Amino acid sequence: MKRIKLTVAYDGTAYCGWQIQPNGVTIEEVLNKALTGLLKEPVTVIGASRTDSGVHARGNVAVFDTESRIPGDKICFALNQRLPDDIRVQASEEVPLSFHPRKANCTKTYEYKILNRKISMPLERLYSHFCYFNLDVEKMKQAAAFLVGEHDFKSFCTVRTQAEETVRTIYSLDVSKDGDMITIRISGSGFLYNMVRIITGTLVKVGLGVYPPEHMEEILEARDRSAAGPTIPAVGLTLVSLEYEKELRPFLEGQNRHWHYVLDQREAGDGGPARLTVYRCGEEEFERLVKRVVHQAYRNGAGSVIVTDAEKDRFRAGDRYGFYKVVKNGTGFQMEDAGPE
Repeated sequence: MKRIKLTVAYDGTAYCGWQIQPNGVTIEEVLNKALTGLLKEPVTVIGASRTDSGVHARGNVAVFDTESRIPGDKICFALNQRLPDDIRVQASEEVPLSFHPRKANCTKTYEYKILNRKISMPLERLYSHFCYFNLDVEKMKQAAAFLVGEHDFKSFCTVRTQAEETVRTIYSLDVSKDGDMITIRISGSGFLYNMVRIITGTLVKVGLGVYPPEHMEEILEARDRSAAGPTIPAVGLTLVSLEYEKELRPFLEGQNRHWHYVLDQREAGDGGPARLTVYRCGEEEFERLVKRVVHQAYRNGAGSVIVTDAEKDRFRAGDRYGFYKVVKNGTGFQMEDAGPE
């Protein structure tokens, strides 16, 4: 048995998104059928990003397991012969059986295109959102800057999200204009359901003058979907790439007006300890932050997590933080996996 990773590009116009649906054809369904026919065995792919209906991709990622002897890097060529013209596998390769495209740390990048002119252009209608009113790109850039970093993006996800944790990190958020085309390019650790489209819809409101740029910070603080702008149509959205970490980052740092912490992972990759130091955090955020960051450290391979509260010394032996329990470690404390409460 081996695991094959696919990098998949597609025009999402004719599909009901990535994930198999009872009411229409999806990218996942087409890939499963083509791979099953090619390899003569049942195949089910696992996709990294389950894009919505009408969303396009240049570099979505999927994996599947197979007993086939076809070399991993050759599968893409044979598979493309069985795929429709609007789906193409850009690359295929064998990866470790432990690799999971949704669980491995990566940087995910999306682009949203807005055609900003007085008359729409038919050739752009499937790949951009048309906006008749003039958008102030400079103000949109100013507003975008408030979202960069680690924040609670609850205001920017659909109310029916299944995510328990709404904190995400945006590494970059750029707004540019080339002729009549505005491009919003956003890279982050991951995104909540409809997060990119809601951020874009809110930036459009800023560009129209409905909100001043600094209002973006107030929307973040509200943690309320009704505070943000509309969910802009899917038609202009493209998943550009997923760049997986080749090495574990030695440090993770989260800092905003509510908290500041550093997770030292220099020894964590091979089952060694990670070290979490909380420099600043309000009482209402403390438990949630500790649970989130400790869980991330264990997911990243830490054998234990040594914890320090540099602000108020709030850790006490025996306290529970979700699945984790505080235990004494010499003169300090560490977190142990204690299972469900």
